[in-house]
Amino acid sequence: MVFPTIALEKKLWSSGFLNVAGLDEAGRGPFAGPVVAAAVVIHKPEQIVDGVTDSKMMSKKARERAFNLIKTNSSGYGIGVVESYEIDALGLQRAVKKAMILALNQTKLKLNALHYLIVDGKNVSNIEGYKMYKVDKGDSLHYSIAAASVIAKVTRDKIMREYAVKYPCYGFELHVGYGTKAHIEAINKYGICEIHRKSFAPIKKFVI
Repeated sequence: MVFPTIALEKKLWSSGFLNVAGLDEAGRGPFAGPVVAAAVVIHKPEQIVDGVTDSKMMSKKARERAFNLIKTNSSGYGIGVVESYEIDALGLQRAVKKAMILALNQTKLKLNALHYLIVDGKNVSNIEGYKMYKVDKGDSLHYSIAAASVIAKVTRDKIMREYAVKYPCYGFELHVGYGTKAHIEAINKYGICEIHRKSFAPIKKFVI
């Protein structure tokens, strides 16, 4: 397994950018539920949590262990949640941007200012007022992004487990809203519910 480094963070620190936030999101592709973004800031190697990498490559147990340690060890972090109805209203790209801004604003409550963003994905929208470095597969390259990916993924999975209690027939606790065979079969049998993204295919055809 490839583990990210803080080589980029160190380079930015040495260039005078003290508060460097790694930024990532979870939930871009599902048919249901929110998109969740997270930001994480560290200032020294001692804050690294062992085993943190792209959250999709980590086991559920490893992610949940890392989630608590990242929050404890980091200088600051923030989480932004944008629900399905907002995704439908804004469009996915703008919804992701809103979630990221919410996460950054929460992070700034502790740190007062953020000086540079390193972001997973070259296609992410620019966020006004910030210097940004955007990179594909950033969560496997740069620790701050990987840590943010863990925070976002664990937070979103928890939200979907809570929705599974409210809407038990869809299996949200298993597929967390993604378009699995079981999820599509449940939609065909029961129709859609409040948290389905009505602007997404194949959900659109169930909207009256």
